[in-house]
Amino acid sequence: MNTALLAQLAPDRAPPPLGWWPLAPGWWGLMALLLLALALAAWLRKRARQPSVKRWQRAALRELAQLQAMSTQAGSVDADLARGVQQLLRRYAMARYGRDAVATLSGDAWLAFVVRHGGRDWAGESGQALLRCAYGSAATSTSQPASAADRARWLSGARTFIMCKKVGP
Repeated sequence: MNTALLAQLAPDRAPPPLGWWPLAPGWWGLMALLLLALALAAWLRKRARQPSVKRWQRAALRELAQLQAMSTQAGSVDADLARGVQQLLRRYAMARYGRDAVATLSGDAWLAFVVRHGGRDWAGESGQALLRCAYGSAATSTSQPASAADRARWLSGARTFIMCKKVGP
């Protein structure tokens, strides 16, 4: 080879090394997906920690269905049904409306609260019969059994109270 011609060539220069900035579009997409995944995880965690009214409703309705099935069995006692419905609604109300709003209520004030929040079937004599049957003396609860219509109103009132969407007073 002709060395004179080779000497006239410019010295070898490597191209400059590639910088890490600006990023390629694939990296931008990966960062966007990562941020979206972090935001979704934070939202799901926050949602899991918040009390869910729908979850409470489903659990209360399942327990109410068990009480209803128990009441149709032979040998069931009206006082057991009344106490079960009363205790279920009280637990549900304390969870949903807060202990301060519910814990001090009893008698007519409790019935008015239930009626005001959806349990309209408990208005009047039906609600009074439930309280008498649930908390009356043993002689009262066994001597005057509740009618089938009263039991149906107790269960219906409890169901509408549980399903009511009203939250405030």
